[in-house]
Amino acid sequence: MNQRYENKKEYKKELKQLQYDMLNVQQHLFNQKVGLVLVFEGMDAAGKGGAIKRLTERLDPRGLMVHAISAPQTHEQRYHYLQRFWRKLPQHGQIGIFDRSWYGRVLVERIEGFAKKPEWERAFKEIKDFERTLTDESYIVVKCWLHITKEEQLDRFEERRNDPYKQWKLTDEDWRNREKWSNYVIAAEEMFKQTHTENAPWIIVEANDKKYARTAVLKSILEHIMQVCKEKGIPVAKLNNDVSQGEEA
Repeated sequence: MNQRYENKKEYKKELKQLQYDMLNVQQHLFNQKVGLVLVFEGMDAAGKGGAIKRLTERLDPRGLMVHAISAPQTHEQRYHYLQRFWRKLPQHGQIGIFDRSWYGRVLVERIEGFAKKPEWERAFKEIKDFERTLTDESYIVVKCWLHITKEEQLDRFEERRNDPYKQWKLTDEDWRNREKWSNYVIAAEEMFKQTHTENAPWIIVEANDKKYARTAVLKSILEHIMQVCKEKGIPVAKLNNDVSQGEEA
């Protein structure tokens, strides 16, 4: 998927179609009582929030929950690190989206030293077992990594710093994380190697172009859902229904 949009109208048309396809899939998964778990990871300013917004804006909000994951609270640190994610899983037939996730164990916690080496090394198996438990039951799991270059990240940081409506998105922690870029690359590459599985795949999306990234995320998620439903014999909606007569995107 290397498409770039020649104009905004072309982008909006395709985005709108994909959003309606996602709505149809949501309704069919609800009817079949199949839960959908979507994970979004990536470097700071990679566009996770924008991709999630476009993915969800035409869905039925009653069957949807988005979790913005930050550092665990004090009371959460008294439990195994996966406990707080078990509590946030969607019901069968609903969608749970994680903006950051349990992969913090092998990314930020590894890099910042919050998890010792035996702990984050052990986490690879724990995470795969966790995801396998879900997909062996009535869940579909898809994990998206939005990838931007270091130069693009700097441009987005500067844009946020200079825009009063976006300044809240930029923190001192973002700048500190940027200084450890190479460490994050090493950790991410090992994470992909250890946890990319057939049942819970990683989808890596080129995200320097925001419009391309948003539609690529939707396309990839829809493709995986359709593949899993076909393999498991789960009835699902026919995609690419014509929505040209609907409201404007």
